[in-house]
Amino acid sequence: MTGQPTIEVRNLRTHFFTKAGVVKAVDDVSFSVAKGRILGLVGESGSGKSVTGFSIMGLVDPPGRVVGGEILFQGRDLARLPEEEMRRIRGARIAMIFQDPMMTLNPVLRIDTQMIETVLAHERVSEAEARRRARAALVQVGIPSPDERLRAYPHQFSGGMRQRVAIAIALLHRPELIIADEPTTALDVTIQGQILFEVQKLCRESGTSLIWITHDLSVIAGLADEICVMYAGRIVEKGTVDEVLDHPLHPYTRGLIGSVPSRNVRGRPLAQIPGMTPSLLNLPPGCAFRARCPRASEACLVEPGITTPLPGREVRCFHPHLETVPA
Repeated sequence: MTGQPTIEVRNLRTHFFTKAGVVKAVDDVSFSVAKGRILGLVGESGSGKSVTGFSIMGLVDPPGRVVGGEILFQGRDLARLPEEEMRRIRGARIAMIFQDPMMTLNPVLRIDTQMIETVLAHERVSEAEARRRARAALVQVGIPSPDERLRAYPHQFSGGMRQRVAIAIALLHRPELIIADEPTTALDVTIQGQILFEVQKLCRESGTSLIWITHDLSVIAGLADEICVMYAGRIVEKGTVDEVLDHPLHPYTRGLIGSVPSRNVRGRPLAQIPGMTPSLLNLPPGCAFRARCPRASEACLVEPGITTPLPGREVRCFHPHLETVPA
């Protein structure tokens, strides 16, 4: 897709300055998302994917802060915008769907109050129009009896229903960029499928760009156009979703795909990546995945840089699985 990307992250570094030391939660991360495209940001818990999303939104609280890099939203660097200007963009032009819906919803306000206020905070429309938009957004995410639900409070909803309301609020302004942080984890499979269909349709029809943060490769396989695999604060592999999932180059990506239950032979123990993710406070020298990697060698004592061994594929590894890619 041609033209300027909606969002371009260049060499982003977000560190947390704790009493125990500096946690490099995001360390030299770069990617871009074009208009109408969906990027999957994948990795284990603690890989830095959620902090990447919070950094783009300007929601990193002390002791954390963005210490380097650029976050270019339609050419403007969000990392250097005054908070007042960032507040105008946040929610209207860039929206975030959180893993916990109660980070979005106020427990003491009715749903209609919250949704109408969200519309009026960014646009000068009548209250009746704001209510109509709120109702339409609830219908879009599959909430039955929307008029009745608008008059309810968050505690009157199930966890899955609250999450759908939070997703509806993110869709209210048809933002140019949505960052979704594992928003369908708590939903049952049928509702999850409906939400994924709606966000794909939104991206196709309105040109919204989407960053979908998850550890679930099966969701990404049917949703994303491109995929970035994160490990210990860095992107270790990047490419189109089909190429990365069919022919992973990095041993970590290969391990993640191999540990999906559906890919394991019935009756055999589940395949798994040995060991644990290293502490970001005390990363080993060289490649952070070295201690868990079946292909590690002396070369891995030095930190690998990003290489492009194949067109459109990037990998941070000295021993990528090039032998699995068809000639």
